[in-house]
Amino acid sequence: MGVTLGYWDIRGLAHAIRLLLEYTETPYEERRYRPGPAPDFDLSDWTNEKEKLGLDFPNLPYLIDGPTKLTQSNAILRYIARKHKMCGDTEEELLRVDLLENQIVDVRESFARLCYSPDFEKLKPAFLEQLPGKLRELSRFLGSRPWFAGQKITFVDFLAYDLLDQLRIFVPQCPELGGTLGQFIQRFEALEKVSVYLRSGRSIRTPVFSWTAHWGNTKE
Repeated sequence: MGVTLGYWDIRGLAHAIRLLLEYTETPYEERRYRPGPAPDFDLSDWTNEKEKLGLDFPNLPYLIDGPTKLTQSNAILRYIARKHKMCGDTEEELLRVDLLENQIVDVRESFARLCYSPDFEKLKPAFLEQLPGKLRELSRFLGSRPWFAGQKITFVDFLAYDLLDQLRIFVPQCPELGGTLGQFIQRFEALEKVSVYLRSGRSIRTPVFSWTAHWGNTKE
């Protein structure tokens, strides 16, 4: 039995997982759930299955790999990464992976809160004001390394790429997304399996968020 990844038919929290599955050449199939039409956006496509999958904490995304059934996107990423020795090897690499994972989550959650807020337009200027500083911190952390943990790619590079690409869509002319971070993005997108997937019809770049968001809720 192969791997099944379940998530909404959007980018959301599944993009980094899809990229890691592709990069590691893990055979998988997707169950992409779709809401009903506006204005109700009926969720029964998901809720009808939610309690029948044997998940400890039923939620999306989920990953089922034989007897292994996981939710929580970073737990899924770590599970795949451990199979392929992509969590870091040395103590320094492990520390950098743990640190960056949580930093990316913080920045990603602040971005998501903005995009889902009914006060999106009011809150956007403050987010844009603090964003360059956050990106400069990431750039300094990466430094001259090819990957965030060091010389070897790890699962946090997939998280970082996903966030940086979302921000690149949000602020196309942001200078902090050039330079060191821009080179990282180019290096990541040049990975053979990643490049093939991003050019395929299976990859979802947009919508970034779900239909209830105030930005990134449509396909471009």
